[in-house]
Amino acid sequence: MRRTLGRTAHALGLLPVLLLVRSAAIAEAPAGPTQMRAEVVEAYPHDPNAFTQGLLLHEGKLYESTGLYGRSTLREVELTTGKVLRRVDLPSNLFGEGLALASNKLVQLTWHEGVALTYDLASLTKNGQFSYSGEGWGLCFDGTQFVQSDGSQRLIFRDPASFAITRQVAVTQHDKPVMSINELECVGDSVYANIWMTDRIVEIAKLSGVVRATIDASGLLSPAEEEGLAREAILNGIAYDPGNGTFLITGKLWPKLFRVRFVPK
Repeated sequence: MRRTLGRTAHALGLLPVLLLVRSAAIAEAPAGPTQMRAEVVEAYPHDPNAFTQGLLLHEGKLYESTGLYGRSTLREVELTTGKVLRRVDLPSNLFGEGLALASNKLVQLTWHEGVALTYDLASLTKNGQFSYSGEGWGLCFDGTQFVQSDGSQRLIFRDPASFAITRQVAVTQHDKPVMSINELECVGDSVYANIWMTDRIVEIAKLSGVVRATIDASGLLSPAEEEGLAREAILNGIAYDPGNGTFLITGKLWPKLFRVRFVPK
């Protein structure tokens, strides 16, 4: 009887300690991604025939990669009017995809063709290409290396000189894979990504691949603007403006491009 009572008393004595330990563990457990939304700051015209695959802003100039066979382009666009200032047409057998800038060289992915075209920034003259295997979807440059998506759950890091793979990381949310990673934008130690066929953007921790935030970018177009859009006219295209911390986002075949802030939902 004494043994039983002793054990019971001992257990009861440990109970507050165990509860404290459990509470501390819960407090230290990683929280889920922050829920955000895209708050519109300004809207600009956008070419409704542009099948946007890549978007970037550099020194106030907007550059865009568009897709579809026979319609793929690289273009410089006037942000406030949507006017195409300069345009390079891709060969009809190439499908343009993600776009990034490194060392005054624009790099444009292609979808199935396994080539990344390179252009001189000043003249938009093609000056070379890289070869790679697999599909090309999104591309950004983090100041040190390229980050690429291929439609799967992975981010592929590539050397800027050779385009060789240096490492890969799986994108996860609550320890589950996040698939269909599309257009990318590198900002600090994060990578922002469109999720194909959704109105969702995710902020990804570059080193770990863990999703830090999910951004709801639905409802940007009015019902009248959405009416008649093709099924593939989805949200796609992210560019960061370091001057004021806003983002420029649009979609394939969208009539508008939006300057937004990502704010708590």
